[in-house]
Amino acid sequence: MHTCYTERLSKMMQTPPDKRAEELRELINRYSYEYHVDDSPSISDAVYDSLFGELKQLEANHPELVTPDSPTQRVGSELKGGFQKVTHASRMLSLNDVFDRTEVEGWAQRMDKQLQGVQHEYFADIKMDGLACALVYYDGILTQAVTRGDSFVGEDVTNNVKTIANVPLRLRKTLGYETFLVGRTEIRGEIVMLKRDFELLNQQQRIEGKPEFKNPRNLAAGTIRQLDPKLVAERPLTFIAYDLIRDDADEVPTNMSAYETLSAVGVRRNREASIHTTVASVMQFVDLWDKKRHDLPFNTDGLVIKVNNRAQFESLGVVGKQPRGAVAYKYAAEQATTVVKDIVISIGRTGAATPVAVFDPVSVAGTTVQHASLHNADEIARKDIRISDTVVIFKAGDIIPQVESVVTELRPKDTVPFNYEEALKQQYPELEFERQGTDVVYRVKDTNSDLILKRSLQYYASRGALDIDTLGEKNVVALVNAGLVSDIADIYTLTIDDLMELERFGDISSRKLIEAIQASKTPKLEKFILALGIRHVGAQTAIDLAKAFESIDDLRYATLDQLLQVEGIGKVVAESIVAWFAGEDNVRLLEKFVELGVQPVYAQQSGVLEGSNFVVTGTLESMGRDEAADRIRSLGGGFQTAVAKDTVYLVAGGKVGASKLKKAQQYGVKIIDEATFLELLGS
Repeated sequence: MHTCYTERLSKMMQTPPDKRAEELRELINRYSYEYHVDDSPSISDAVYDSLFGELKQLEANHPELVTPDSPTQRVGSELKGGFQKVTHASRMLSLNDVFDRTEVEGWAQRMDKQLQGVQHEYFADIKMDGLACALVYYDGILTQAVTRGDSFVGEDVTNNVKTIANVPLRLRKTLGYETFLVGRTEIRGEIVMLKRDFELLNQQQRIEGKPEFKNPRNLAAGTIRQLDPKLVAERPLTFIAYDLIRDDADEVPTNMSAYETLSAVGVRRNREASIHTTVASVMQFVDLWDKKRHDLPFNTDGLVIKVNNRAQFESLGVVGKQPRGAVAYKYAAEQATTVVKDIVISIGRTGAATPVAVFDPVSVAGTTVQHASLHNADEIARKDIRISDTVVIFKAGDIIPQVESVVTELRPKDTVPFNYEEALKQQYPELEFERQGTDVVYRVKDTNSDLILKRSLQYYASRGALDIDTLGEKNVVALVNAGLVSDIADIYTLTIDDLMELERFGDISSRKLIEAIQASKTPKLEKFILALGIRHVGAQTAIDLAKAFESIDDLRYATLDQLLQVEGIGKVVAESIVAWFAGEDNVRLLEKFVELGVQPVYAQQSGVLEGSNFVVTGTLESMGRDEAADRIRSLGGGFQTAVAKDTVYLVAGGKVGASKLKKAQQYGVKIIDEATFLELLGS
């Protein structure tokens, strides 16, 4: 029922490539205008980059969709009126982005080839997230401030910049640096709003009952473009320099000397900048600030890496708008956009029903994710998240990524609001759910967390799963009632002393149980998968999953499409698996297993029965059906619950079912008795 529901929605809501490209172009152009012209973007850079990347990929896959006015074909942006336009003495270049060590090494190798073996140093500094601006001084006096604009032409914002407290109206005279107070000196940097100033400003907004500002970068850019300098003066902006330019380039031989000069003439610059002689050293600097960047006073999304010697930098030249001698290292985005393929509901260990958005794999904060928690029905309704919506997801230190918002401009016309109660009925027809009082969560009716834990632990320890000796129903109840376990992984923390406190246990029984539990730390992968109790995953499905992915980690990160490629797994089962691994309780449980030394092992099953599928009907005298299934699988055979076209043997025990015999005859399946079966097993 759920399969039909989601497939119907999926077919109804698919957007053709040409329509999707048109919608993306229109939206990106709007966001581009907000960013480059109005300086009031409504989205983050990461979201813009994600949508832009989708359009580029779409056009790469369908070249016929590329149009002359596509944002991917854009060279520059037009300037907004209201301020006088000023041509830069030299272009304010943008930098090529790199995202990992391999790309940094590739850039360095290209430079080495251009410099023909000449020794060089690397200069690295933290990239600030602000508004680029050039300050022009004549004889040490500030005469003009110009925004980056389109890199060739910017806008004169001198009156506004003069209100920034840390911008010197006259450069400081320092012994040995008098030259820079004569003639033209241009200082380039970023106008930013420091985090603490932004927080204080928003605090004041709240006190006055005014709306809070969204982020420091947008506020800084919007403020500097105000026509009234008095308003600019009321907001705490900061200028931080990153370059110094003189008409005589020999006066500033290196980037580090430029920084030393900036300090000498009284202009703020980053103190974190450093010199490196190898790429390995540069990457150590990259890794250091990846961990510490959130402690900086300003926002950043990466670093700038340059050739330190400026003559060498100039000799390398420029390609397009980017110099060969510098790159911008971008840290992994903490936001991205993707399309919701489905919404599945996971039942946690407390019986709580948690909705999960399933989408195509996308990189967020350095990791690839394919699902995000939607928390509860109210959250879905509040954000109006629907199947086939394009959504913004983020991951800032959380285990599970979250959906921040919906890009409603890209919503297909035929989408419908997500009906949570209807989805519960479709996905769990045999269960009843209730929502009590002010609780925002739907829970399984007539159950409690202890009962669910007891059932889960009994199943985990059962013979068909991990087969933990002496951990039967009564002992499980005793452990849970005593508060010794709060999840199934807690059994690996138990000690003999813990058990000796319970009435049921003596010294020998305690030791026996602890030994049995410890012996289960390296279970067969298929047994471990089965023991987790994933809905719709039985013994054969667990074996199929183990064969397909060979490790619990690979299964954990398997996509919906990858799961659907496993023989015998349909959409309902695949979605159930994805939902289980998306549950926050389950993610923590798996990590706890790792911490406690539980390591499932995959061993390729092979043997005399490989390629032969068996069905057992009736009762066997020598063993139960579960044991028969285990024996078959241990020899490489497959165990089936119903006769199918690929069944090779039907084992007929006592009280044989007539329907299975008839179907076996119809498919030409070999019907064997128990004695023949035991011979095949080698018994």
